Amino acid sequence: MDSIPHLRYLVSGRLSREYTILPSGETLEDVAGGALLYAAAGLAVWDRGIGLVGRIARDYPQEWIDKLQRQGFDCRGIRRLDELFDQRRFAAYPDPETIIYENPVAQYSNLGLPFPKSLLGYTPAGPQVDSRTRPIITTVRQNDLPSDYLDATAAHICPADFLSHTLLPPTLRQGHINTITLDPGTGYMHPTFWDDMPVIVQGLTGFLCSEEKLRTLFTGRSSDLWEMAETLAGYGCEIVVVKRGPSGQYVYERPTRTRWIIPAYPAAIRSRTGAGDAFCGGFLAGLRAAYNPLQAALQGNISSSFIFEGTHPFYAMDALPGLAQARLEALRDMVRRA
Repeated sequence: MDSIPHLRYLVSGRLSREYTILPSGETLEDVAGGALLYAAAGLAVWDRGIGLVGRIARDYPQEWIDKLQRQGFDCRGIRRLDELFDQRRFAAYPDPETIIYENPVAQYSNLGLPFPKSLLGYTPAGPQVDSRTRPIITTVRQNDLPSDYLDATAAHICPADFLSHTLLPPTLRQGHINTITLDPGTGYMHPTFWDDMPVIVQGLTGFLCSEEKLRTLFTGRSSDLWEMAETLAGYGCEIVVVKRGPSGQYVYERPTRTRWIIPAYPAAIRSRTGAGDAFCGGFLAGLRAAYNPLQAALQGNISSSFIFEGTHPFYAMDALPGLAQARLEALRDMVRRA
């Protein structure tokens, strides 16, 4: 087993068992995935020393955890529960720009593909609004974190439920973690949670959100992405990034009110699964190294580019030495101010 580097980062998020129909018609069935893995892989493109925090069901494959450990990740924060709960996730890509999560039976049938037996009984999770008071089985608890995890100095929190995102940042700040980035959960990026957003955003180093989630939150309030970013930054967050998928990112720095527009690195898109999470991991690595929002966003962008080109989170970690830095320098020339 590879030695695990000194802990510098924490990444908290969900693990899943993924079923994907790629634009090429190729299928992936019951493979390791989830925001936690993709964010950790995006970070590992640039640095190591990463502790993982998440909850898994009783039947989650142990060999996948073993592989993570062999890759050099600290997995002591992954807690296996006694309960069984569904960690399967399905996505189909009719083309690189379109993602379909519903009706997996029809998606396989339309392509003349056999339906995986291990996906029988799966029901895609529809739009749900989080509870402000009731935890769910994947809600991260304080005792899920080994005590020495708080010796890290930087953390990223992947999309999760409202309670996880209100409870975890104060816990992290009890230790040495002074750089915290967060990608909000779909279940509370909703107009009914408008008055709760300061609780989520205040004190964060970076709020890294997809354009789709932002537009949902600001329904009836604004259609201007820069106005949205400035509003959220005003709640006490230093940097707001709008993740725009294959269109790149908008980056807003509150202290200087600087606005950056970064196009996506021109990668061939094989799969979009996990690219936004990989961006967050790369962003955290850049932020910890130089505390420069633009540099951080460039590194996140390049992490995404590797995920676009592959079909699993570890693809990004197998890039040729020097390739990430070469891509970063090429991308730097494409950046402009808004």
